[in-house]
Amino acid sequence: MMVLKDILYKVSINAVVGSTSVSIGTVDFDSRKITIGDLFVAIRGNIADGHDFIDIAINNGAIGVVCETLPATLMDGITYVEVGNSSRALAMIASNYYEAPSENLKLVGVTGTNGKTTIASLLYQLFKKAGYKVGLLSTVKIMVDNTEYKATHTTPDSLTINKYLKEMNSVGVEFCFMEVSSHGIHQHRTEGLYFEGGIFTNLSHDHLDYHKTFSEYRDVKKAFFDGLSEDAFALVNVDDKNGLIMLQNTKAKKFTYALKGYADYKAQILENQFSGLLLKINDSEVWARLIGGFNAYNILAIYATAELLGLEKVEILRLISELDNVSGRFQYLISDEKITAIVDYAHTPDALKNVLETINSIRTKNEELITVVGCGGDRDKTKRPKMGHIASALSTKVIFTSDNPRSEVPEDILNDIEKGVEPQNYKKTLTIVDRKQAIKTACQLAQPNDIILIAGKGHETYQEIKGERFDFDDYKIVQEFLKQIQK
Repeated sequence: MMVLKDILYKVSINAVVGSTSVSIGTVDFDSRKITIGDLFVAIRGNIADGHDFIDIAINNGAIGVVCETLPATLMDGITYVEVGNSSRALAMIASNYYEAPSENLKLVGVTGTNGKTTIASLLYQLFKKAGYKVGLLSTVKIMVDNTEYKATHTTPDSLTINKYLKEMNSVGVEFCFMEVSSHGIHQHRTEGLYFEGGIFTNLSHDHLDYHKTFSEYRDVKKAFFDGLSEDAFALVNVDDKNGLIMLQNTKAKKFTYALKGYADYKAQILENQFSGLLLKINDSEVWARLIGGFNAYNILAIYATAELLGLEKVEILRLISELDNVSGRFQYLISDEKITAIVDYAHTPDALKNVLETINSIRTKNEELITVVGCGGDRDKTKRPKMGHIASALSTKVIFTSDNPRSEVPEDILNDIEKGVEPQNYKKTLTIVDRKQAIKTACQLAQPNDIILIAGKGHETYQEIKGERFDFDDYKIVQEFLKQIQK
């Protein structure tokens, strides 16, 4: 139990009706979870408005309500707190309720279009190998040192974030690495958190269904760095033209990394093979079991972050050489027939281009590169023809198929993708709506030494169709089909 006025510390309040000296049980923004003595925060969402559920929350036992607009009728015995922005208020309330857990560990946020999951996950892995208790908040999973929880969002809501950070405090976690999505920043889910540092990976075409324009998308990312304290560090990729924009107004200590341009942390690819990468980072060489130019950037960001957090250079290099690939991120297997299958989360034009260019830079060109790819439904439609163009231009064969169609008709999504295929590439393409059948066909088409790329879903173990989730794991399915071919 906490007193309401303590929970409201640092919250920007317009008006209060009632007493702030009341004791609060728990806090929630879902009226269905409210019980006697709780605080309800009314959030305006994209689908529903929490203000429409204030009466239900009170009927369920809420003793306090935080809202942007006071109800026309105020109930006796209920404390109403009017704020300018409920999402921002919830972030501060969540931090206060869980006793500012982000201040009791070193929290590092990773933002950008591509690379967030890989960098956060590998930093978790590296610091665990270095002997620390570590936390992870990622798209793939949430880790409280050795305890794993299922992730539902790239950046969870602020109550969930603080709840897990509090649990990390209780088991002595020293470092936590967290993916910070543009949605999470825009919806103020990360406000009220104290970050030791922030990492910017890159910016390319994504989420324009939500942000509408690229400049808005960029500025939301920049807002994360604007909010860092002067004691924090800001580490950005300056090979991306938006890297320096992230640093324009930050108070944090500024650091840069790059493969091409001048930077504080510089890397050069010496060898790039399916077995891994040989890199020169500043003046030292390191071998990593990760593949491709995009992973060279990820490794460099990991190296820089580990050094900024106080690890010794020699130890960092040793630990990087021991890192394992992240689930669904350029995860590959080689069958007995010498067919290589790669499963990757690439679901943006830039990520797909990076993966295909990496494969093409390694392969001898004597083998086929068969790509299986689709696009998610109810998401940014403008990237679909771009994905079709890139896949057909950079592969020798392409099978367009369903990703997570969600509420859309799969054939409509595939029609959008096909619009990006140039006439000279038509003969390379097949369209198979059923994803399992598409993967099976790719395996049947493949000859020894050929390469199959299955893009878009990566670590996901489901397919979402018409509001239902069905078990679907790209890696397991391609593994099974390749075994059948060997028999």
